[in-house]
This record gives sequence, structure tokens and C-alpha cells, in this order.
Amino acid sequence: MADLLSSGLGEEQEKEKKEDKELGGKAAKTEENQEKDGVTETLGFNDKNGGSKGKKRNLSDLSLVRFITTELTRGYFLEHNEAKYTERRERVYTCLRIPKELEKLMTFGFFLCLDAFLYVFTLLPLRVILALLRLLTLPCCGLSGSRLLQPAQVCDVLKGFIMVLCYSMMSYVDYSMMYHLIRGQSVIKLYIIYNMLEVADRLFSSFGQDILDALYWTATEPKEKKRAHIGVIPHFLMAVLYVFLHAILIMVQATTLNVAFNSHNKSLLTIMMSNNFVEIKGSVFKKFEKNNLFQMSNSDIKERFTNYILLLIVCLRNMEQFSWNPDHLWVLFPDVIMVIASEVAVDVVKHAFITKFNDISADVYGEYRASLAFDLVSSRQKNAYTDYSDSVSRRMGFIPLPLALLLIRVVTSSVKIQGSLSFMCVLLFYLGMITLKVLNSIILLGTSCVFVKEANMEEKLFNPPPSVVSSRANSRAHHTKHDPTSPAQEPTTEKGGISPAADSSPPDNMAESSAPTFPKSDSDTFLTTPDEEDDGKIINANTGLEGDRTPKKDLLEIDRFTICGNRID
Repeated sequence: MADLLSSGLGEEQEKEKKEDKELGGKAAKTEENQEKDGVTETLGFNDKNGGSKGKKRNLSDLSLVRFITTELTRGYFLEHNEAKYTERRERVYTCLRIPKELEKLMTFGFFLCLDAFLYVFTLLPLRVILALLRLLTLPCCGLSGSRLLQPAQVCDVLKGFIMVLCYSMMSYVDYSMMYHLIRGQSVIKLYIIYNMLEVADRLFSSFGQDILDALYWTATEPKEKKRAHIGVIPHFLMAVLYVFLHAILIMVQATTLNVAFNSHNKSLLTIMMSNNFVEIKGSVFKKFEKNNLFQMSNSDIKERFTNYILLLIVCLRNMEQFSWNPDHLWVLFPDVIMVIASEVAVDVVKHAFITKFNDISADVYGEYRASLAFDLVSSRQKNAYTDYSDSVSRRMGFIPLPLALLLIRVVTSSVKIQGSLSFMCVLLFYLGMITLKVLNSIILLGTSCVFVKEANMEEKLFNPPPSVVSSRANSRAHHTKHDPTSPAQEPTTEKGGISPAADSSPPDNMAESSAPTFPKSDSDTFLTTPDEEDDGKIINANTGLEGDRTPKKDLLEIDRFTICGNRID
């Protein structure tokens, strides 16, 4: 045993000696190489003097004069990183293009809102009168069809009744008392109230359009369908209550703005304008996609148009208090220009930095403009499924009924009509508004056709509405869920007369029917704003199945309050 242990220890010692010799040989070779090159590496720098043995440092290489000379004559080449600097230059150009492209979109959207707003004052009363005349002459003419009124006429009559009832309710609201009540509050209170009113306005707009759409569908739903609603009258009362409350809310907003205009030191007006710049902080430093930016653009269009109407109401109330003295209008004019300029500046800065941080091209505003134009062109077709004013309401969150109701209330209380001459002036003014509405509609329709043609969206005009396709898909999904054997027994015929069971075996059909069927519309097969990195990822148009990703929403399917990504603006 002792011999074995001693032999084992001897072998281990010999191995250690061999390893030490190898390490020593490597170190000697590295030193020889360094001496040959005359360079030693110290703290990551190459020292030409080699360090230690017999050579003195050249002190002139470490002098201050040499360092300063090197700093003054040092050069660099930007072309070594050409892609980076080209991208930075394109971002600058994009920021410079944003004001022009944004104002094009804002101008087009403003006239869209103006068209829907003038419709309430001009064509809607005439359409209501024609519908009522049809009801009155119906016993004489007899029933020419299965309906007393067409669905569009029913919606027009409901809008007319809502406006009449809400106007009679608004006549009991005292604007002067509201003005003095708000004026007695402190500046900080008014600032908080104004911010709360803006939030409440967005909430009212999001829920109000659903209330109106539910009323229109309940009143025009085919009678052969199973009753799945609470009745027309409850929906009508909810719509009246909503329009009245929303009009009161906008009246409080206009009154607060009027108090800010009439304050002595203009401090409240300054604080309210600074609220626009706070909006930059809440929007710029967040991730945006193209669909999110489309929603924000629609929100800015609606907000800008609403502010113009509020400023008009403020000017009317102030001119009435000063007996329509034109000199007072020039006193209000600088404040009006200041409010409008601040709104435009905030929108430009906000959109410029959002597009910069999220690497979005300025050409996207042309796509937004084409999407809004598509709504206008599609609403003028014979097979249109919605009124244009309702389409604008869903797209931008702009509901013209409460705002029009408030403007009628303010004008009738500010302008006194007495005598036949005054009635003639009112008639001429009404004819002028009709002329403006018709002219605006013609110009918008022609401009929209140009935008749709430039965006190559003409073929989409002949596709069925997304809502119709989605409802059919929903019904198929519901039918599949309750009767899983029906797809194999009764194959449905798709476009072009091709059955989905023609190209697949029966086991494949059974596998597909066992999985839940999700409704997909035809509009999911195309994207108005495809991302560059998603070009290789497609969706099968025949089966509706995903390729490598989930389908993004088309711009034509995005309403004002549709959730896109992680925010609603």
C-alpha cells in the first residue's frame, strides 16, 4: 500500500511540473513577440517604447502642445455611417412636411363636419316635412308598398321630434343665471370644471352615438324578426334625454369660455389655453401606430370644429350684451385669434413629434384623407347603408344634434325677430345656408372622388358593407356552434359558386367544424396602411385563416372610439 501511494504522488508531481513548464514556455514566447514588435499593451493602449528595459519615454509625445494640436486637427468621416445620418435627415424633412399634410387633413375634415352640421339646419327639416306629408296623404294615395315610411324617412322623423322636444326643454334653461353662477367661482375651480367637461364630452359622445343608432335600428328593424329590444318609445326617451344632457354640457363649456373672455386680467383664458399644451405631454411620449394616429387625427378635427362653434356662441352672446356694437367685435377678435392659433400650434407640434418618435411617414395623412373621402362617396351610392352625418359621427365622434340644438337656442335668444322684414331676412338667411350646404356638398363629393381614385380604392365601393359581411359571419358562427354537423351536411357556397368542401376531404371539414368559428369580414383581407415589416405575412382570403399574424383593422373599420392598441384618444 505504501508503494502504491508513493508512486501515485510521484505521478501527480510530474504532471504539475510539466504544466508549469508549458505555462512558462508560453509566457516566454509572448514576451519575445512583444519585444520583436517593440510594443507592449498597457490599459488597452499600445506603448511603442515597450515598457521597462533600458528605453526612456519620449516626453514630447506626452506634451500638452501635442494634445491640443491633435484635438484641433483631428478629423472624422460621416460617410462611414451614411444610413444613420440619412435617416436623421429624412426625419427632419418629415417634421417639416407635417404642418402642410396635417392642415390638409384638418381642412378636409372641417368641411366634412360643416357639411354634417349644416344638414341639420337645411335638409333635415325639409326631409321631415316630406315624410310627414307622406303620412298625411297616405289615406288618399293608398298603400303603395309594405312600409308606411322608408327607413331613412323614419330616422329623419325621429331626429326632427328629438330636436323639437329638446328645444322645448332647453327653453327653460336660463343662460344668464348659468353665466353669473359660473362667474362667481374661483379661477382654479373653473379650470378644474373645464377639464371635467372635456372628459364628460368624450364620454357622452362615445355612448350617445350608440343610443341614437340603437333607436334608428329599433324603429326600422324588419317586423318578421324576433323581438329582442325593449321597444321604440324607451329608446326614443333615452335619445331625448341624451341630446338634452349633452346640449347642457356644451352650454356649460361655452359659458365657461365666455367667462374667460370677459375676465379682466385674462388669467383664466391663459390657463385654459395652457391646457392644450398639457395635451402634448400626455400624447407625445407614448407608442402610436397608424390606427391610433388616425383616431387622434379624427379627435383633433372634431375638437377644432367644436371650438369654432363655441367661439361663435361666445361672440354672439357678447355682441348681444353690447347691443350688436361692431366695435366690440374688434375687442374680441385678438382673443379669438389667440385661442385658434394655440390650438393649431399644439396640433402641429403634437403630430410632428408623434410621427418622429414612432417613425411614421407624413404620407399617412393622405391615407387618412382617402378613408374619410371613402365614407362620403360610399354614402352617396344607391346601396348605402347609413346616412352620411351618422357616418361622420361614428368616424370622428362628432354628433351634430346637441351642438346644433345649442346654437339654435343661443341664436333665438340673442336675435329678436319682429315684423315682416325680419321674417324675410330669416328666409333669405335660410336659403343662403341651403346654397352653402349644396355648394359644400358638391365640392366635397368631387374632391372625395379624386382622393379615392388616387388611393386606388374604387373596387372597395362595390364590395358589400363590412357590417353585412360580419353579420353573416356571426350568423354562420352561431349556427355552427349549435349544429356542428351542419357544415358537412349542407356546405355553403362561397363567392364564385365554389363550395369550401370541394377542395378538402370530409375529415378536414369535421376538424374545422369542431373548432370555434370566428367571424371575419372581407375587409380584413386588405389593409389600407400595411406596415413594412408585415409584407411577408398574409391572410388566406379563401379560408379566412391567419398566416403568421392576426389581421390588423382596416382604416375603414376604425371608428372614433374603437380600441386600437392600448389607447383611445
